[in-house]
Amino acid sequence: MSSGPIIALTLTRDNAIAHWKSIIGPVNSIKAKETHPGCLRAKYGTSEHKNALHGSESFHAAEREIKFMFPNSVIEPFPSREATEEYLSKYVNPTLLLGLTELCKHKTHNPCIWLADWLINNDPNKPRICDGATVEEAE
Repeated sequence: MSSGPIIALTLTRDNAIAHWKSIIGPVNSIKAKETHPGCLRAKYGTSEHKNALHGSESFHAAEREIKFMFPNSVIEPFPSREATEEYLSKYVNPTLLLGLTELCKHKTHNPCIWLADWLINNDPNKPRICDGATVEEAE
């Protein structure tokens, strides 16, 4: 249950549930402060029952909770490290490298905003919209 606004997220990685549990710590925030003082529940939990964070107990529980919080989402298999690296090197890195190179040339006051705008304007998958004018090729 919640006593205020919440933010719901899904996390994807190898052993995501075990990893998330190690970050958030024990369910009881009071015990977490004693046994795992660096965990998130020790930092943000306020009582035994108000522990600030939730983590699914198992893969099947996570599937059920994701379907409840995000009913229209499709749960897909987690891509392998090799597939992820291949995707990044083929589709992300070339455009990002061009954008970062242009960013260095411009030396702008707000580099994050400049790069975000550049990436939006130079998205290779963005459809090109014609303004209606046609150009005939010379024969």
